[in-house]
Amino acid sequence: TSSPVSMTTSVYKETYKEKDSNLVANSSAKSSSKTSDIDNHSSKPDQQLDSPRVATDNFLASHDPTILNRRQTIAPKPNVRLNLWSLMKNSIGKDLSKIPLPVNFNEPLSFLQRLNEDLIYHEVLNHAVKAKSSCEQICYVAAFASSSYASTVYRTGKPFNPLLGETFECDRRCEMGWRSFTEQVSHHPPACAQHVEHKDWTFWQDYTMGSKFRGKYLQIIPYGTAHLVFHDTGDHYTWSKVLTYIHNIIIGKLWIDQSGDLEVTNHKTGDKCVVKFIPYSYFSRERMRRVNGKVTDKRGELHYVIKGYWDEKMECCEVLGGSEKDLKTGPAKVVWQAVPSR
Repeated sequence: TSSPVSMTTSVYKETYKEKDSNLVANSSAKSSSKTSDIDNHSSKPDQQLDSPRVATDNFLASHDPTILNRRQTIAPKPNVRLNLWSLMKNSIGKDLSKIPLPVNFNEPLSFLQRLNEDLIYHEVLNHAVKAKSSCEQICYVAAFASSSYASTVYRTGKPFNPLLGETFECDRRCEMGWRSFTEQVSHHPPACAQHVEHKDWTFWQDYTMGSKFRGKYLQIIPYGTAHLVFHDTGDHYTWSKVLTYIHNIIIGKLWIDQSGDLEVTNHKTGDKCVVKFIPYSYFSRERMRRVNGKVTDKRGELHYVIKGYWDEKMECCEVLGGSEKDLKTGPAKVVWQAVPSR
């Protein structure tokens, strides 16, 4: 099968040939009405007109579609006023994945590209490789799983749904040490599969989602499981994503919140880490986007506690003793720190 670049190149060449043929035809029509210009050209044998074939080759040479320049900016989103209520009033309680929405809701990325953003904080896994124990390691893994939500604070756009069989490869081995391959394996419902390779670990996941409009907010229900294996120890971790809520769909400024329990399991040792994403409440004095969690071994004994914010940073503390209500913990250790948005 042809590669996407070769297919794009052939499409561009056909487009340019068609445009050039139209230009040659228009120029011929105009030249026939101007006999004086033709006489001038014919009186000078050194200045011969190019044939349509030569003109096409010259045009393609000066517009080589294989020479691509990386874009520096993204075109602004169309500012079109929409009556959202007229679009959404008949969709309350329904799955929105099969309902066409205006392009204003989208951002200029496909869902395959967006899924690769789960690896923005891949260096957390590099620290996890050097952890002194499996219980400390699972703290880093839980922080990595939670870090994928950091960008959703200011990313309210919906990525485009890829075509069935569409693939996306992201090779960052030179600067980051990993390579990712993602494929759209189902169109309705939209589902994709991802595989990532690193010299110290391998990560893969399958992901699909359902969405329901609840009037004041949109609920995103994720399905699928993420897997992570460390090569040296053979520790195999799994987890699933939490619920996402998009508020102020009809009126007001959009804002996103996460809710639910993110449970990370080490299938080799039996260790578990449950990170609770605390939803925002208008009646709470606590700051938004809080998370807290606990790490237990296969016997249920508590070893670490986790606290922080899923859009800023997460810390873990080793449990030294005490009761569940009055724990004695060691100093806090930062396991993940978000990079400020530009």
